[in-house]
Amino acid sequence: MKIRIKFRKYGEMKFIGHLDMMRYFQKAMRRAGIDICYSEGFSPHMIMSFASPLGVGLTSDGEYLDIEVGETLSSAESVKRLNAVMAEGVEVVSFRKIPEGKASNAMALLAAADYMVRFREGMEPAAGWEGMFDAFCTQSRILVVKKTKKGEREIDIRPLLYQAVRREDGVFFQLAAKSSENLKPELVMEAFGIYAGITFLEYAFMIHRLELYADTGTEGERKLTALEDLGEEIQWNKTEDF
Repeated sequence: MKIRIKFRKYGEMKFIGHLDMMRYFQKAMRRAGIDICYSEGFSPHMIMSFASPLGVGLTSDGEYLDIEVGETLSSAESVKRLNAVMAEGVEVVSFRKIPEGKASNAMALLAAADYMVRFREGMEPAAGWEGMFDAFCTQSRILVVKKTKKGEREIDIRPLLYQAVRREDGVFFQLAAKSSENLKPELVMEAFGIYAGITFLEYAFMIHRLELYADTGTEGERKLTALEDLGEEIQWNKTEDF
């Protein structure tokens, strides 16, 4: 059975990198008594994959982890058991069964992500930046130099910027998050700084990921669905009587 786990990451745990998070969840599965499946071969390992590794220093309300299990308790009981062994800074939100087929791999499904970007205290841009930001977002093209494994290349990030909305406490972004088309909020803010003549320090932003989405629309028509919503709650299981 394939399971999708949604969790939050906050506080001091934001400084824990992806590989350490993998090891952390491996230990949590054992401690919580989750009947997780292992791969075959000379070096068996837990069948576990994350939808999208979160950058060090970022917090999130919408992280996803896919696992395979033999038997399982209800969603409510599984969430309870996992949270009982979680350290401060990680909270499991949901534990859902996902169907076989197209919905079964969060990493392959990933199409978009929501972010909130806030300025650290004392690092806000000068008054009037709001109007420049609105003008920046109305451009038909936004060219940036992106670093890749093969070097640097100029790309147009405007098609990857699905939404950009100023709010009282910061800026909301909805960005493309496919493996082939992945836009980070830091890059958008860097492009805005160049456009507006504002120099942002590397640590000027507090970035919080809100949600991750799959695209369940037809060809040419985007319809974003939260990865959590592709699964279903597991109801009472007789093994919970023991």
